[in-house]
Amino acid sequence: MSTNRPLRVAIVGAGPAGIYAADILSKTGLEVSIDLFERLPAPFGLVRYGVAPDHPRIKQIIVALHKVLERGDIRLLANVEYGVDLKLEDLRQFYDAVIFSTGAIRDAELPVPGIDLDGSYGAADFVSWYDGHPDAPRTWPLDAAQVAVLGAGNVALDVARVLAKHADDLLPTEIPANVYDVLKASPVTDVHVFARRGPAQVKFSPLELRELGHVPDVDVIVYPEDFEFDEGSMAAIHSSNQTKQVVKTLTDWTLKEPEELTASRRIHLHFLHKPVEVLGEDGKVVGLRTERTALNGDGNVTGTGETHDWPVQAVYRAVGYFGSPLVDLPFDEVAGVIPNHEGRVIDVDGEPVPGVYTTGWIKRGPVGLIGHTKSDASETIRHLVEDAGGVESPADEFATAVEPDPQAVVDFLVARGVQPIEWSGWEQLDAYERALGEPHGRERIKVVPREEMVQVALGTVRPQA
Repeated sequence: MSTNRPLRVAIVGAGPAGIYAADILSKTGLEVSIDLFERLPAPFGLVRYGVAPDHPRIKQIIVALHKVLERGDIRLLANVEYGVDLKLEDLRQFYDAVIFSTGAIRDAELPVPGIDLDGSYGAADFVSWYDGHPDAPRTWPLDAAQVAVLGAGNVALDVARVLAKHADDLLPTEIPANVYDVLKASPVTDVHVFARRGPAQVKFSPLELRELGHVPDVDVIVYPEDFEFDEGSMAAIHSSNQTKQVVKTLTDWTLKEPEELTASRRIHLHFLHKPVEVLGEDGKVVGLRTERTALNGDGNVTGTGETHDWPVQAVYRAVGYFGSPLVDLPFDEVAGVIPNHEGRVIDVDGEPVPGVYTTGWIKRGPVGLIGHTKSDASETIRHLVEDAGGVESPADEFATAVEPDPQAVVDFLVARGVQPIEWSGWEQLDAYERALGEPHGRERIKVVPREEMVQVALGTVRPQA
């Protein structure tokens, strides 16, 4: 490269997708300098703020991500919000290429009457609250004894489990103190989970489902009349070991005798029930109306016209996450993604936007596990390297940054009154949270207020001796 400097690449979003993209890019052999931008004061995205606190096994993914960033060859610039603190034209000034990995954190819509009533919530918002997201409210209105959760995936199970679980059983986790206090006062007795299809079509993972049956003082109740299997269901069971395990666990629960169900709280799993209306009175949720569905032979369902009203005082929709549009970038409002072809961002005419890429959920939608995120990032990075001219002879025209000095972007942000938090700042915050948890025998207690997080990371607040 005649510019005689490393290629400068910015990655916006420091969740798993962004960190994996940075790691893969750093190992291509291309001479590259990578900055990883994050809107929040802490990295790790949905692994930190989207995984239930009583799932430390999944949170161990952070250990691998931590190892990538602690190497020092990828610079973290947290507490910097794209679209507010800097925009695409600013990034182009300092970088030759930009990768957007901002994920999907909004709740997908569920267009049924009454969904906007007081007492109707999105699961993503609730997850952000109980995970201590700094942008989430400090309190949550847990005043319902009977609750409905709409959805047939692991997020629905997480929401149901956290709602039904006794708060004291969450104390060994990193649950923030404000979340514990609210859960402790919850009057909940029954949580109803509704899936519009049958047991063979749910998206629960076997481990998550089995775990539900081991929550202390919480019974899982299923209903034999909900267990219908068509040809599509049997094909799914025979072709997928995961589906077979899920169906076996659910079927085993139908064998429980009534006298075995003695817990003070219950989680009810309802299949073949499609939500058609959230019922309200004086603007508040007082019930849920569902329509009985029937499998039609291929695993899909049709409505039967038979409805049932359930007396619940709160409804949580866990029907999926949805991406958010980004300033100066095209956005597909239907799919909730940045339009792209294998990671190359494309404009309204379908032409690639030079030097702009995407990866993760904002690229493909909120589907897939961590393994998909890695392969997804590999595809995007492969195209970036191709566009740069390859590892051996990078194209001169790809190096477009006007101010490629790594310090230039930091000076630009500071001049705008932004305080970037680098890796050393995260290490201070990490140590602070661990120090808060140590007296209580916990790995950490999350700091929730953004202001405190920033102060700790910048070294103006330290743990009490």
